[in-house]
Amino acid sequence: MYRYDEFDQRFVEERVAQFRDQARRRLSGALTEEEFRPLRLMNGLYLQLHAYMLRVAIPYGTLSSDQMRKLADISERYDRGYGHFTTRQNIQYNWIKLEETADILADLASVQMHAIQTSGNCIRNVTSDPFAGAAADEFEDPRPTGELIRQWSSLHPEFSFLPRKFKIAVTGSPNDRAAVKAHDIGLRMIKNEAGDLGYEVIVGGGLGRTPMIGKVIRDFLPKAELLPYLEAVMRVYNLHGRRDNKYKARIKILVHEMGEEPFRKEVEREYARLDVESLAAPAEEVERIQAYFAPPALENLPEESKAFERAKTADPDFRIWAETNLHPHRAPGYTSVVISLKPVGGAPGDATAEQMRVAAEAADLWAFGELRVTHEQNLVLAHVKKDDLYPLYRKLAGAGLDSANRGLVTDIIACPGLDYCALATARSIPIAQRLTERFADPKRQRDIGPLSIKISGCINACGHHHIGHIGILGLDKAGAEFYQLTLGGDPTETAAIGERAGAGFSAEGVVDAIERLVDRYLEIREPSETFLQTYRRTGAESFKDALYAEAG
Repeated sequence: MYRYDEFDQRFVEERVAQFRDQARRRLSGALTEEEFRPLRLMNGLYLQLHAYMLRVAIPYGTLSSDQMRKLADISERYDRGYGHFTTRQNIQYNWIKLEETADILADLASVQMHAIQTSGNCIRNVTSDPFAGAAADEFEDPRPTGELIRQWSSLHPEFSFLPRKFKIAVTGSPNDRAAVKAHDIGLRMIKNEAGDLGYEVIVGGGLGRTPMIGKVIRDFLPKAELLPYLEAVMRVYNLHGRRDNKYKARIKILVHEMGEEPFRKEVEREYARLDVESLAAPAEEVERIQAYFAPPALENLPEESKAFERAKTADPDFRIWAETNLHPHRAPGYTSVVISLKPVGGAPGDATAEQMRVAAEAADLWAFGELRVTHEQNLVLAHVKKDDLYPLYRKLAGAGLDSANRGLVTDIIACPGLDYCALATARSIPIAQRLTERFADPKRQRDIGPLSIKISGCINACGHHHIGHIGILGLDKAGAEFYQLTLGGDPTETAAIGERAGAGFSAEGVVDAIERLVDRYLEIREPSETFLQTYRRTGAESFKDALYAEAG
C-alpha cells in the first residue's frame, strides 16, 4: 500500500498546524461560525445535530493494521468507542469536540492519515474495488490510478473551489464493484484490440435529488493520457458548471443540459488545447507509485486446502460463512474475506474500537497487515490463505464480526440519517435494524439469495438508495417519517436507477412492505433467479399488487 514520502508528511502536518490555529480563533470568538465553516469543512469537520462529526479519508479504501488501530484509539479517546464506515470508503466519528479536533488530526498524521478534502466543493476521496490487487477477474490493480488521482487532485489550484463536490471511482475489473457509473467520473480499466491497457471514461453519473447513470465519453483512453484528459473534463465543468443553484451544480446536470455529444466534443476541444506531455504524470513517478502496490509475497499453494475442507465439514456455521463471505482470489490457495459490519440489530457500517483492533490483529496474522473498506460499509482482508480461514473465522466470531450475510438481504447499506445528520428528514438506522431482525433467519436469507437493500435518510442519497435492488428513501410528511420505495436499481456494470414503486409507507409499515416484496419475488422467480433478474424479467407491475395489498 502507498506510504507517504517527505512531501506527503509535511503537507498533512502543516495542515494540522493551520487548523489548530483556526480552531483556537473560533473558540476564542475571533472567528464567527460563518467565517469558520469553510475552514472546518476543508478539514472534514461537520456540525451535525448533536455534535461535530469528523470524516477521515481512507484513499481507495486501503489501510494498514496500524492505521486501523489508530482509528480504534481515536474512537475511544475522542468519541464514544466506535466509528462509522461510509459508502465513500471513509470513516466518520459522530461525537467530536471542536477543542480536540486538532489533536485528532495530529494523531491521524502520525499514521499517514488525514481528513483533507472529505468535504467541500472539491474532488473527494477516490474510491475503488475493495478486492483490488487480489481479484481473479482483474485486468490490473486500480489503486495506483487512485493514488495518482489523489496526488493530482489534492489542493489542485484550479479545482479546489468547484461548482459542487466531485466524486471519482476507478475499477480494474470488467465486473464493476466500485459503482463507477454512479460517479461524476468513473474509470473502467479495459484492454483494446491490440491488448493495451487503458480506461473507459464515464462522466455525469450521480445520485441525490436527480439520479443519473454516467455516459461514456471516451471508449479507450491510453493510460499515459489519464491526467491530461481528467484536466480537460474538470476545466469544462469548472467553466460551465452552474454556480447560481447548488441543486443544479453537479456535472451530471451539465452533461444532461448540454447534451452527451456536445459535452464530449467540448472536452475533446479542451483536451486538444492542452500541453498533454507537460500535464501527464512522469513515467518515473508512475513507477514509484506502482511499486508501493506490489503484491505481497504469496506462497505457491495448491488450489484446494484440506484444512479448509475439514473445517467446513466439522463446523456448519463456518461452512455457511465461507459460502457467503469469500471472494475468488487470483492466486491458487488464497481467497479474499469480507468482514461484515451488519450484525442483526446493528447499525450498518458501525464498528467498535475492540472490533477494529480485532480486525487489525487478524490482518497482521493472516492478511499481510492490510485491510480494505468497501463502499458497502464492510471490511475486507484481501489476501488470506484458505488454510488460515478457520482460525480467522474463530477470531472474528469472538468479536461479533462473523455475520454470514455478504450480499444478502441483511447486508443493508444505510446512512446515519436523522439520528445524527442535520440534513436528514427521516431515520435510516432503525429501519435497517428492524429489517435485519425481520430477516434474521440464516436459512431464509440464503433462500432469498442476492438482494441489495439501501436506505437514505434524505434526498441527498448518501445511502445510495437509487441503486439498490430495493431502495428506501426517508422523507418528512407533515411532521412524520415517511418512506418511498424504488425497485430495480443496480450499481454494477449493468447499472440502473431504481423505479419508484408508488405511494410511500409510514415508519411502522415500511418493513412489512419490504417483506411483501420479498415474498412476491419468492412466489414468481424462476429457478436460480435473483431478485434483480426477476424484477427485470417481470417488471414493476408484478410486485405492486403485493406491495400495496395491505397499504393504508
